[in-house]
Amino acid sequence: MPLLPTDEEVMLRSTVSKIVGKYGHSYYRERSITGEPMQELWDELGAGGYLGLNIPEEYGGSGAGLTQQAIVLEEMSAGGCPELAMVLSQGIAGSVFSLHGTEAQKQAFLPGIASGALKFVFALTEPDAGSNSHNVSTTATLEGDEWVIRGSKYYISGVDHCDKFLLVARTGKDESTGRGKLSLFIVDPKVEGLSMEMIPTALSAPERQFTLFFDNVRVPAADIVGEVDRGLVPLFDGLNPERVLSAVICTGIAQYAIDRACEYTKTRAVWNNTPIANYQAVQHPLAAAKIQLEAARGMTWRAAALFDAGLPSGEQANMAKYLASKAGHTALDTAIQVHGGNGLAHEYGLADLWSIIRLQQIAPVSTEMVLNHIAQHTLGLPRSY
Repeated sequence: MPLLPTDEEVMLRSTVSKIVGKYGHSYYRERSITGEPMQELWDELGAGGYLGLNIPEEYGGSGAGLTQQAIVLEEMSAGGCPELAMVLSQGIAGSVFSLHGTEAQKQAFLPGIASGALKFVFALTEPDAGSNSHNVSTTATLEGDEWVIRGSKYYISGVDHCDKFLLVARTGKDESTGRGKLSLFIVDPKVEGLSMEMIPTALSAPERQFTLFFDNVRVPAADIVGEVDRGLVPLFDGLNPERVLSAVICTGIAQYAIDRACEYTKTRAVWNNTPIANYQAVQHPLAAAKIQLEAARGMTWRAAALFDAGLPSGEQANMAKYLASKAGHTALDTAIQVHGGNGLAHEYGLADLWSIIRLQQIAPVSTEMVLNHIAQHTLGLPRSY
C-alpha cells in the first residue's frame, strides 16, 4: 500500500470536493427532509465519470478500483453529503455483477451503474433474519421458466427510488444442517405482486426504509446471479466493498465534523474575548478524534488496496468498518460538544448527521458481528453465536 496518495488521487479528491461544495450540507439536509435522492449531485458525478471508478472499463467504468470509488464517497461525506446509494449500487451491485454476472447481465447493468443511470439497492434482512442470512424465510420456487417469490423483507433502504434490487431468497434446504440454500435474484421494484410499506424511523437521510411484501412475484429464470442455491458466493464478494464504502461514510463525516469544530472554536469566545480553541479542554478531544480518524483511515485504505489487488480482504474490511464507525461517532459527538447548544442547531450542520453515523454501528453489519468475525476467523476462537 503506497505511503502517499498518487497525483491522480489528489486530483480526484480535489475535483470531487469542488463538485460537492457547490451543493453543501444544506442540500443533504433538504433531501433528508423530503425523502428525495440527491439526484442533481448524483447526475453531475455520473456525468464526470465518478460513479464508475470501480467498474471494469469494458462495461463503461474506468477500472480504477475500489480505492478510487471510496475516495469519491469519502469526499462526498466530508462535504456533508454522505450517500448510502453508492454503498448499495456501486459497492454491492457493481462488485457482484463484475465478479459473478453473466455476460448478458454485465452488459445490461454495469454501464448504467457506472454512469449513475441505474441505481440498485439490496434486500437481505427480514424481521427474523437480521445478521443471520441462514434464517431467511423468503422463498423462491422455480415454476417453468420463472421463479415465484413469496415472503417479506425488512429495513430495505431506498427501494422507492431504485431501478432494480438484488434479493436474497431461499431456494432449497441443506438436509444435513437444516440451513437454507440461498440464491441471489435481480428484481424490478415495479413488478406485479410486490408491495412496500415505509418504516417510520428517526434516521435523517434521503433514503427511506421499507418493508417489502412478495405475493407470488414472478422473476425470469435468467434473473439470477451466480448459481442456484449458492447465492452466498456472489453476495459475500459484495460485502467487502460494502464494508469499505460504509467506512468512508464514517471517516468523511468525521473529517467534516472536525473541520467544522476547529473553524467554530477559533472564533467562538466566551471568557475574556479568548477563542475557546485556546483551551486544552477543547483541543484535546478534537486531537484525540483526529488520531482515531487517521487510524481508521489507515485500515480502510489497506482493506481497499487488498480488495483491488484481488487478495483476501475480509478481515481488514471488517476492521475498517469497526474502527471507522467508532471514529465517526467520536468526531461528530466531540464537534457537537464544543459547539455547545449550537451543536444542535440546523445552522451548524452537525446534529442532523447523528443518526446516519450512529447507524453505521448497526448496519450494514453490526459492531458485535464484526467482533464475532474477528474472534472466530482471526483469533481462532470458538464460534460464539
